Amino acid sequence: MSATATEPIAPSRETIRQAPKVLLHDHLDGGLRPATILDLAPGAGHTLPAADAESLGRWFAESANSGSLERYLETFDHTVAVMQSAENIRRVARECVEDLAEDGVVYAEVRYAPEQHLQGGLSPEQVVEAVKAGFEEGEEAARIQGQPIVVRQLLTAMRHQARSREIAELVVRYRDEGVVGFDIAGAEAGFPPTRHLDAFEYLQRENAHFTIHAGEAFGLPSIWEAIQWCGADRLGHGVRIIDDITQGPDGRSVLGRLASYVRDKRIPLEMCPRSNVQTGAATSIAEHPIGLLKDLGFRVTVNTDNRLMSGTSMTEEMYDLVEAFGYTLADLRWFTINAMKSAFLPFDERLEITNTEIKPVYAVLGAVA
Repeated sequence: MSATATEPIAPSRETIRQAPKVLLHDHLDGGLRPATILDLAPGAGHTLPAADAESLGRWFAESANSGSLERYLETFDHTVAVMQSAENIRRVARECVEDLAEDGVVYAEVRYAPEQHLQGGLSPEQVVEAVKAGFEEGEEAARIQGQPIVVRQLLTAMRHQARSREIAELVVRYRDEGVVGFDIAGAEAGFPPTRHLDAFEYLQRENAHFTIHAGEAFGLPSIWEAIQWCGADRLGHGVRIIDDITQGPDGRSVLGRLASYVRDKRIPLEMCPRSNVQTGAATSIAEHPIGLLKDLGFRVTVNTDNRLMSGTSMTEEMYDLVEAFGYTLADLRWFTINAMKSAFLPFDERLEITNTEIKPVYAVLGAVA
């Protein structure tokens, strides 16, 4: 059957690459180029599991495909090991921005844990400043290439450690120098977000933004604590909110109290489909809860999580969804504007990017609002 006005053609991978994209959940230490890791490892005194870029990239993808979040997190030993000097961190940050811009991303919030980059003698402040310098260099390089992009930092505290208040104070200190928010990450089971309540209450008093990894490897209690006890502005993943949605006798979806609250309050879900499949949070892209959650009107966003480990990009994540759910450019535009609305950037800056970088380009590409 030929496409008609009511049956738009599914966008190609190249069209998706050209479309402006917004990324809210991307880990700096999860997006290194394999060639860069190989280049930096000898100077860092670190031994790698492969000797060439292609083999190393394949090793990361295969190791991350275990279906276990804990095993997935082990792959970071190799990326973090080469990010222990200001020079290396700056290079990784610059290349991150260049890669995102090349993929058509116009705004990104990239997160990392300063406490994981202190083994070479850096202070947390020096880590933040090295990332800032790298992001600025990357933005300038992208601008020269005609690929404008704005990238901001999210500072992460590891949930199994006890430095969250210190990192939260770092967020406030650098809030006018490229840091837009706070996060906690790491294994969820056994490390509930309420362990870091002091940090979240401090951030709320300072009118600062924060997201919380919740509802990925652990279920509804993690989401409930993140929102109702800690006051999260966004949910990192939040995929297990699907556990609070059942099917009624008439086949319609019935939302529980928590799912209703998340939808009613328009709490953004930072969904990372490929990563969720790798860690076992979803069985496949086609069965990922993102499809139902979008249909039900949740504030869903599409993200990469860890581009190296998942062998992914924003283009690939969106193309997967096009293939799995038959999404059109209009759907991708919806995801993108959702993300821009949910960014921790000031409202006027969000509006400017939406009106100058997102809507006009989608209109040219043929997306119907």
